[in-house]
Amino acid sequence: MGDIRRRGIVALGITALVAPLTVALGSTTAQAASCSAGTGPYQKKVEKFLGRPVDGRQSTADCKAIKAFQTKHSITPNAGYAGAVTWGVMDLMNKQKAAGSNPNKAGKCPVNKGRIACVDLTRQLSWIQDGKTLKYGPVPVRTGRNGYETRTGLKKVYWRDIDHVSSLYHVPMPYSQFFDGGQAFHSVGISVWAPPGSHGCVNMTKTVAKKYWSMLRNGDDVFVYGRKPGT
Repeated sequence: MGDIRRRGIVALGITALVAPLTVALGSTTAQAASCSAGTGPYQKKVEKFLGRPVDGRQSTADCKAIKAFQTKHSITPNAGYAGAVTWGVMDLMNKQKAAGSNPNKAGKCPVNKGRIACVDLTRQLSWIQDGKTLKYGPVPVRTGRNGYETRTGLKKVYWRDIDHVSSLYHVPMPYSQFFDGGQAFHSVGISVWAPPGSHGCVNMTKTVAKKYWSMLRNGDDVFVYGRKPGT
């Protein structure tokens, strides 16, 4: 009877040791499965953007790098797959970088208005200039998604509210500067590259929104032009 009891205790001890190991392995497998093993249609372009070896084949390291980028910029699903939405964000970043220090090279934003805030929906860029002189920017922004497009044309800042809270969506809109109905410059707590876009406002980082707040005043011109990708 004593031998049986001892064998039972040993068996229970082995089970207790094996069970946590099984749980741990199961957890690791589940985590690995959440990272896509598939090669996306934009694999090489995404690899190049992220500074990964450009071979067009999905590796575990590739997936982790893509997944981290997707998570940072609220791209869903964030499984590390090099798809159209992920490449679209990266391609936009490349075009924004190419603007350099001359965002108004094409002359689409008026230069005869004195101080003016320009918003290029196509490149998702904004800047402030005074006549032909660039005063601040360009900076990446997040404008209205499909169905909530930021309206184009020449407008003016008409109301400023540093601690505004949206009456429609009940979310904070710090450093709000309204220029067209309910559409305003304001800061957001997510990436300005997060798809699909805002509900019409021009979203900015807190640093940029604070700078715009310090530079603009009621009555200053705002010019919005172009078309946001995907709208």
